[in-house]
Amino acid sequence: MTADEITLTGLTVFGRHGVFEHERRDGQDFTIDLTLRVPLAGAAASDDVTDTVHYGELADRAAAIVAGEPVNLIETLAQRIADAALEDARVEHVTVTVHKPHAPIAQTFTDVSVTVRRGRA
Repeated sequence: MTADEITLTGLTVFGRHGVFEHERRDGQDFTIDLTLRVPLAGAAASDDVTDTVHYGELADRAAAIVAGEPVNLIETLAQRIADAALEDARVEHVTVTVHKPHAPIAQTFTDVSVTVRRGRA
């Protein structure tokens, strides 16, 4: 397994996820962090974006998932984003964190998040 990584931090997208009706009706911002473990030596040598995972396209795919079909749990949202990242055969492992800083929690808090780590079998 390679030690090379691509990291995308702080992708903020409006979505309508949650178990409560008001969360789906009103929506809120979700913030996504992604780390891909992917071999980068080929891309570094060729200096060609087609030899790496295009992080702009990955950001678009993750944003479409967050803005798309609502789910109850951010665990499900994180899994869907991880699955999308692993569709690129070069990705050996992905870590996805979904932040829900406006979760309906009665206590004062800064953030709540779920992190999933997925890799190839």
